[in-house]
Amino acid sequence: MTELKEQLSLLGRKTEYKNDYAPEVLEAFDNKHPENDYWVRFNCPEFTSLCPITGQPDFAEIRISYIPNIKMVESKSLKLYLFSFRNHGAFHEDCVNIIMKDLIRLMDPKFIEVTGIFTPRGGISIYPYCNYGRPDTKYKEIADYRLMNR
Repeated sequence: MTELKEQLSLLGRKTEYKNDYAPEVLEAFDNKHPENDYWVRFNCPEFTSLCPITGQPDFAEIRISYIPNIKMVESKSLKLYLFSFRNHGAFHEDCVNIIMKDLIRLMDPKFIEVTGIFTPRGGISIYPYCNYGRPDTKYKEIADYRLMNR
């Protein structure tokens, strides 16, 4: 347990919310079952960001699913990271790709996918999706299949 506490700095402390995009708040811990393939899924129904042109708020549910390798994302740090988009100007498609790339840098997962289910604005809703599978593995094949069969 001491080793886990050394890896994580946010749990059990007063929460500090960042005012803009803050990938540095993401924290990871060791996967106790790296030999197993299994899914971890996060649903974040209160995601907000800003339109980079109008400054109007955009609202979405962000769904993150991944197959961990050695590291896993700590959920409180993920929550604070996603909250950091609140005052950040980015298009919907940009948000999901930024989230995925930051999580790849943090964890180096076997597979990850991120979906944004954005609420309608002007009568149109946008559901961007992106994924990644580790190159030259079955996870790349899974990523290709899931992308082409959405």
